[in-house]
Amino acid sequence: QVQLVESGGGLVQAGGSLRLSCAASGRTFSNYVVGWIRQAPGKDREFVARITWSSGSTYYADSVKGRFTISRDNAKNTVYLQMNSLQPEDTAVYYCAADTALFRAVAGNFGSWGQGTQVTVSS
Repeated sequence: QVQLVESGGGLVQAGGSLRLSCAASGRTFSNYVVGWIRQAPGKDREFVARITWSSGSTYYADSVKGRFTISRDNAKNTVYLQMNSLQPEDTAVYYCAADTALFRAVAGNFGSWGQGTQVTVSS
């Protein structure tokens, strides 16, 4: 459906910020729902945020609301996750995922997934 490449992960101190990028290849995001999902060591995958490209509508997990912002750039065909006030519990591999069907995205069953990027927050 669409090829996804994440970037922007790294090591940051508690209270710091990072911006993750998810670039689409092969086709545009124009009719897609794009989400960020993370998996911490020893834990299940956890929904973080999603955006509907066409409308710009967003939805966030309670754990990140007010700290993280998901956005899109049509010219660059890229989705971003701006992460502020990072805490050690945010440490995880962050995955970008996309699907044309909202019901599959809400269920976590995205059709396309990126390779993941590591985010490590030190205390």
